[in-house]
Amino acid sequence: MKLALTGKPGIGKTTAVKRVVELLKGKAEGFWTEEIRRGEKRWGFKVVRTDGVECPLASVEGNSPYRVGRYRVFVDEFERCAVPFLRELLIKKPYLTVIDEVGKMELLSKEFEELCRRILEENGNFLITLPLKSFHPLISEFKRRFKVIHLTLENRDKVPIEIVRILEGRDGEKEDGNPSSEGAAG
Repeated sequence: MKLALTGKPGIGKTTAVKRVVELLKGKAEGFWTEEIRRGEKRWGFKVVRTDGVECPLASVEGNSPYRVGRYRVFVDEFERCAVPFLRELLIKKPYLTVIDEVGKMELLSKEFEELCRRILEENGNFLITLPLKSFHPLISEFKRRFKVIHLTLENRDKVPIEIVRILEGRDGEKEDGNPSSEGAAG
């Protein structure tokens, strides 16, 4: 099952991904992106892997030629921390691979972009987050080939549970109690 969460910035995509990881109790592996705050202000972002390793992704300070808005993006650090981990997961094939997010900062890495193209062709369970706007052809491709779930204020607390049900329903019945129609034409 290939699932993509999208929604407005700040709607809770990362929170939903973390909740799915929690609900699956060790069966989901990957990474998410968290804000780094200094006082009341957002100072940057870090990558948090499910194995506990963290690394900086971007900040308002620092030395990097890559920028997204006011943030300097540490592509080299991302490629040392997140990219090899994701490469390992594509070999290992955990029950669910999570990637938060396929966004502007992450796509500055050509290695990450290459892995994302590979994911489009891979079999397995994936949960990724995508921005609403398809500013890159890869985002459009994910939206065409993954089941897209739009996160809203109304559904954001229920979506993680729904995702786990969808994943678990692959082996038996779908939520409606009818046999799975996976593999049917469509």
